Amino acid sequence: MSWTEPSHRPQTPDPPAVVRTEGRARIGRRYVAYTTAGQGEPLLLVHGLGSTRQTWNGILDSLATTHTVVAPDLPGHGESDPPAGDYSLGAYAVGLRNLLIALGLRSTTLVGHSLGGGIALQFAFHFPERTNRLALIGSGGLGPQLTPMLRFSTLPGAKAVVALLARFPEPFTRRFLEYVTRAVPAFLAHPDAGPVAEDLHRLTNAGHRRTFVRTARNVINWRGQTVSATETLAFLTDLPVLLAWGTDDRVIPPQHHHTVAGLLTGPQLAEVAGAGHYPHLTASEEIAAAVLKFLAMTEPFRYTEARWRELLTAP
Repeated sequence: MSWTEPSHRPQTPDPPAVVRTEGRARIGRRYVAYTTAGQGEPLLLVHGLGSTRQTWNGILDSLATTHTVVAPDLPGHGESDPPAGDYSLGAYAVGLRNLLIALGLRSTTLVGHSLGGGIALQFAFHFPERTNRLALIGSGGLGPQLTPMLRFSTLPGAKAVVALLARFPEPFTRRFLEYVTRAVPAFLAHPDAGPVAEDLHRLTNAGHRRTFVRTARNVINWRGQTVSATETLAFLTDLPVLLAWGTDDRVIPPQHHHTVAGLLTGPQLAEVAGAGHYPHLTASEEIAAAVLKFLAMTEPFRYTEARWRELLTAP
């Protein structure tokens, strides 16, 4: 019989579990639902059109190990009340500013997906004193090209068609979209069938459908995206920016991010091979790692009016 001395080396403790808190912030007469977790410098996660704060489930805990993460449902989405005013990017940006004030947060890094990226860009331009960094994932607002699937949503009668499609059971819609991605590869990336089916199923709610269509018509027409942030990028030249996208994105062309990278000063880039429009869902570990690396390697932007005036008045 042999005897092995027990090891007395200290065991490395497991990291503490991230605790999520669900909240509802009252802003005026309306409520915004949000999830928060972690401690540290604030991160505000801004979801895309027709989605909810649940879209961040795959990366929220990782980000919360070092930061205070706030993931709201945009007005009219998820569990948040519809907006009091319009459905423009600027109105959504003001709503996020109001949420920060309600939560006692002075400034934040914004992580925006798709429509949320366009909102984050609007926020940074209108509230630079409250913006630390920008992380844009498959972001809208960087060029006109867009999938026909979303351009269709702005046509007359689109609300009725969306209502009909939303009534199909989610598993059926997912299987149908998976078939479509094989039969017509240009329509949608295969990894995106699940996320799109989930977003479509949420539109069984009449209020969510109204928000979806009204928001879409504010930023899209039958030709493509109608709101562009490319001119305002000159004012964000001092702001740390991460551009992340999937190489197989069929909703917003990856070329948008390559082009915008050339207009910024030293952006960080994260291209996820084989991912589509939802890399934070289908390649969550890679996106979380990219965002954490970006946060670790950059310092928060510090607004000064003198520098902002210089940028605004430059020839």
